Amino acid sequence: MTPVDEHNGAELLESRLRTLLPAEYQETYEKLEPVSMGSAGLKYAADGTVAWDEIWGSFCDLAMAGGPPHKGMLLQPGTDEEIDAQFGRYDAVVEEICRGIRMVTRLRAYASPTPGWVSVTCHTDTMARWLMRAIVMENVASRCAGAVLDLPAAPHFRIEKEIKNVITVIAKTSHYWLGHTPLAQQREIGDVLMRMDAEYPLLAPDGSPETGKGHAALASAIAERIQRETGLPPAARQYADWLGVECLDVRSAVWMMRALVASNVLARREDHALFVPINASLDPDGSRVAAAVGRVHRYASARGVS
Repeated sequence: MTPVDEHNGAELLESRLRTLLPAEYQETYEKLEPVSMGSAGLKYAADGTVAWDEIWGSFCDLAMAGGPPHKGMLLQPGTDEEIDAQFGRYDAVVEEICRGIRMVTRLRAYASPTPGWVSVTCHTDTMARWLMRAIVMENVASRCAGAVLDLPAAPHFRIEKEIKNVITVIAKTSHYWLGHTPLAQQREIGDVLMRMDAEYPLLAPDGSPETGKGHAALASAIAERIQRETGLPPAARQYADWLGVECLDVRSAVWMMRALVASNVLARREDHALFVPINASLDPDGSRVAAAVGRVHRYASARGVS
């Protein structure tokens, strides 16, 4: 790619990102600091249940805009083995998550037919697709199909921790979508997502990662190529279907994460480690994700970010 093409590519990603962000962030996201407001305490109704709709008066900035991710580490769905061992507890967790989601969003929430997930019916496909991207950037697993958004559930989830995490993250992201993103902009976001999908389908974790030698070899090959092209080494923490690379600092990790999402590559960060998806179906040799990381790293370097 020529220097002119590199400039145009960076400008295109900036334009997409401004469209994806609520209006209040469009001119300020470069200046945001990822500082948390702290965790809100639980409140209880007269019947002893958590009054999920009375907890929050405001929310931290979106991780998509450069705010602090809601979770420091990825919150993932329960495995079949975990659920089978405690199916009674799992059902109770799912019901409480769904109850909380209904209270804070007024959306339909119910147990997914796929164990490990709860499903939320959004107003539109675009809403579900935007929420999924925003929620993953908050370090909570999410996926969507059409207007149905899935969020994680597991029998070990505690009401004051993981259950609250799931309910908080959809309360936060739906608040910004419904309250801070005008209808005309929502349509523009839908157009941007369709154009990105026409170029390349969204690259996300495949949802059923191989954990054997084949998957480990793919992850190793991607990490090696990224380090060769960017100098960024693998992160100390790794996941089955996410590859972590160590960025120079939090600022560069935030910048590259946002640029990747604007490239239709799902991404998130944990401190200064950037995480990108491993998908053996859509990207069997890892060339697409490695090329995307290399490209946004060049853009970041040109901007003096990394």
